[in-house]
This record gives sequence, C-alpha cells and structure tokens, in this order.
Amino acid sequence: MELLKSLEWRYATKKMNGNIVPQEKVDYIIEAARLAPSSSGLQPYQIFVITDKELLTKIQAIAFNQSQITECSHLLVFAAWDGYSLEKIEKVFARTVAERGLPANTMDDYKQRLWGMYEPLSQEWHATHAAKQAYIALGLAMAAAAEQKVDATPMEGFVAPELDKILGLEALGLKSAVILPLGYRDEAHDWLVNLKKVRTPKEVFVTEIK
Repeated sequence: MELLKSLEWRYATKKMNGNIVPQEKVDYIIEAARLAPSSSGLQPYQIFVITDKELLTKIQAIAFNQSQITECSHLLVFAAWDGYSLEKIEKVFARTVAERGLPANTMDDYKQRLWGMYEPLSQEWHATHAAKQAYIALGLAMAAAAEQKVDATPMEGFVAPELDKILGLEALGLKSAVILPLGYRDEAHDWLVNLKKVRTPKEVFVTEIK
C-alpha cells in the first residue's frame, strides 16, 4: 500500500525549485534502476547522471527549453545500446556465470539461440528493443523516486541525435532513449501541482480473460 500512496503523490512535475536531492536518495533511485529486469538479463543500457550546470544548459537548449532540466538536482539520461552483437552478449553472460560460480560454458547453448534470433533482425529493431529495456529501468527509478519523495519527470521531448553528440554516445555504441530530471517541486509556481491525478478507470483499463 505504501508504494501506491507514493505513486498517488507523484506527478509529472513542471517546475522544480533547484534544491539538491541528497546523494543517498539519488543512489537509492539509481540502484532501483540497476536492479530492474531486462530481456535475457542483458541490461542493454547505461545511466548518465548529470549535475554540471553548463552541460544541463546545453541539454535544455535541445529539449525545447524545458525548465526542469536546469532546475533539477540531477538529470538521469537513460542511454541504450545502438545494437546487439555476439561480443556484447558473450561479455554479459561471462560475467553472469562467473558471479554465480558456474562452469564457463553453462550458457553457451542459450547464447547461441539468442544470437540466432537477434542477428537476422535490423539495426533499428535492435536499438528499439534495447530502448524498451531501458524504459523498464526508468519505471522502477520513478517508483523509487516517489518512495523517496523526490520528484521525477520522464521526458522524451529532446532531440536525441543532438543529445547523443553532446554526451559522445555514438562512440560508446549508445543512443539516448529517455531523460529523467530529479528534484523537488516548486509548489508556488507549478500549475500542475494541485490538480487531481486522472487515470483511465480500472474497468476500462483492465480486461479480465477467464
């Protein structure tokens, strides 16, 4: 029930007050994202945590001048792999079996089946699939932020290729997927803060098939 109360409390904060989120809360939110599930456990994404004001100003300029980007305490950029490769999959699986104390060849058959499915698919499919995994982590980060009473506003409103250039993501084999400013609401100046949360009614949202 506490999680639901926290989700009732959160909203897409439109105006932040510039106050700093304590590092332990930021760490908690990032750890929730790190622990998120992903397809085949590959975690094909990274999170960039940005606090540099000059850099945030550059990002705001390619994000429709949304004020939360420069008013936030920390900006999380979820950047997904631009594609899968056998080398990337092998690296993840090697770490998995090593940390579990299993024989090195334990996941070889699964690895080959997985790459056999992924290899024929387009680069666009790869990038889209990886970005979907990043969104799972985004959801858990937002829930953790709500639990910590930290405001978090998910944003797709930015020019992704420009953000990729600013952060040098192409050289890392990554593409920006979504960004998440963390901070505290400016209740005196946020038009959305006191409006009722509206969601699709349960009887419409849920279809039970028995």
